[in-house]
Amino acid sequence: MKALILAAGQGTRLRPLTDDRPKCMVELAGRPLIARQASTLRAGGVNDITVVSGYRADQIAAAGFATCVNPRFAATNMVATLFSAEHLMDETQDLLICYGDIVYEARVLAALLTVDAPVTVVIDRQWRRYWELRLEDPLTDAETLKLGPDGRLLELGKKPKTYADIEGQYIGLIKVRADQVRALKELYHAMNRSAVYDGKDFDNMYMTSFIQYQIDQGWDVRVAPTDNGWLEVDSVTDLELYHRMAADGSLATFYNLQETQA
Repeated sequence: MKALILAAGQGTRLRPLTDDRPKCMVELAGRPLIARQASTLRAGGVNDITVVSGYRADQIAAAGFATCVNPRFAATNMVATLFSAEHLMDETQDLLICYGDIVYEARVLAALLTVDAPVTVVIDRQWRRYWELRLEDPLTDAETLKLGPDGRLLELGKKPKTYADIEGQYIGLIKVRADQVRALKELYHAMNRSAVYDGKDFDNMYMTSFIQYQIDQGWDVRVAPTDNGWLEVDSVTDLELYHRMAADGSLATFYNLQETQA
């Protein structure tokens, strides 16, 4: 299995911490995010890991990670970063696509790896509990996620009108089955580069827009549900909150730091 960790951006909302380092190298309780995620992947048997980098890529390489650089990282978004590494997508192996600003417990990865579907995304069923830690009104930040009666993912990434539009939240962790890797690359290259995707041009489309495009093209996209067990570090405020919770012991009910502490 091949894992590509997408970590090309600076993470401006984490300034000044990212003034001299990429977002994935920011420390959560004394250990870089990327190191925590890599530990979870390796413990789950995923040892072929490449970090797709951009901003301060030298620091990621210096930390001992295999890297592939998106040379246009400052002008592109997550999907373009992913496909800057398409030469590393082995069509004989399942492909994991991981955001660089998340950490997750072993159980979250295990839930993803057990689903046998062309494409699988991890979703948090208890997302609202987590969002309420960080926002007064979770509905202002959350995105739609709707499932069909057969369990297929039908919609994600839109602006919700009510909580009924949200059956979970996508966390930034995807698995593409080996027999679909070539088709994934073909799908991307066949997309209209002049089109607008959820308000963004082709080079800056969101990953959720790309997943929705797959769904709209008839792909069978499934979900691996979890109940918390992960964190996103999006801002200095997030990081300060997690550190306070780690100090008083309450963080463990959302994410177990001890799994990746060593």
